[in-house]
Amino acid sequence: MNPLNIIQDSLYFFRHNLLAILLLCLPPVILEGVVKQAVQASAQAQASTAYELIVGLLFYPLYSGALILFMDARTRGENPPITELWGQTLRLWPSFALLSAISTLLIMFGLSLFVLPGLWVMIKLAFSEYLLVLRQRTPFMAMRESMLMTTGHFTRILVCLLIIYIPISLFEAAGMYLLPTPQSPSVEVLLNSLTSFLQLFMGVTLFRLFMLIEQERPAG
Repeated sequence: MNPLNIIQDSLYFFRHNLLAILLLCLPPVILEGVVKQAVQASAQAQASTAYELIVGLLFYPLYSGALILFMDARTRGENPPITELWGQTLRLWPSFALLSAISTLLIMFGLSLFVLPGLWVMIKLAFSEYLLVLRQRTPFMAMRESMLMTTGHFTRILVCLLIIYIPISLFEAAGMYLLPTPQSPSVEVLLNSLTSFLQLFMGVTLFRLFMLIEQERPAG
């Protein structure tokens, strides 16, 4: 399946389940934005970025893990309550947070080496979250298996992510350019929360790719 078909399928799922995804993921996304704003206001400028990164690592596993569980349930025709999904996500949080921290450090280190190594790491680890949440892999097992699963699919994954990432980045840049400066805390939280929520569409697309590639793998 080519990238455009994958994006089309993912967009259909995202639109069809938009209300459920909003109810499931938007509260922790907004809370993350509020905490980041509070950290930015109280921390020194030099340490603000590091603290915001830590806040992201705390909250990201909550809404990303819940979304992965929701997508898996919907593909099986199930519709579990939000409280059940959040409960499962909280149990997975320690290992998911560890995976997110290691992946982020590797990607940041790669990006510091003239960008391309970081991009390579990002693509090779694209399926690690799904393997951890859905296949009960440990963080290191999930990373290793993701590197194996993405072999031969690098270009397809990269194209799908670029198709999504570029418009979201343009939207974020336009928001920062058009809105008055300095932005009020509420406006900044709103913009950051909206951008983070839109980025969840990447998770939907990667889930679609994960399921397709897993089906293509030989049994055993």
